[in-house]
Amino acid sequence: MQTENELLTLCSAAEAADFGALRVEPEGLPPLAVFFDDGEYFVTDDTCSHGEASLSEGMVEGGKVECPWHSGKFCLRTGAAETFPAETPVRVYPAILRDGHVCIRRPE
Repeated sequence: MQTENELLTLCSAAEAADFGALRVEPEGLPPLAVFFDDGEYFVTDDTCSHGEASLSEGMVEGGKVECPWHSGKFCLRTGAAETFPAETPVRVYPAILRDGHVCIRRPE
């Protein structure tokens, strides 16, 4: 069972839903991207594995995010790189909704 101490609050769920994608910079972690697509929340590392682009600035559709620099696509559920030039997956963090906020388990 998760306790509140294990959870890291990233943003309000409403804010993520309004924007579709947000960059958040939690202390001690790389920048993260919070996505809202087709009624679900997803969290990934924000930096594209192919370059230094912010994935939160990319197009989100059909469970995928397209890098704004070179159009490589990543699966929001698994982080898998699905189109060239992206070949290396990005890390994903299961999104947890708590009290109107998007949270993740605090990584060790």
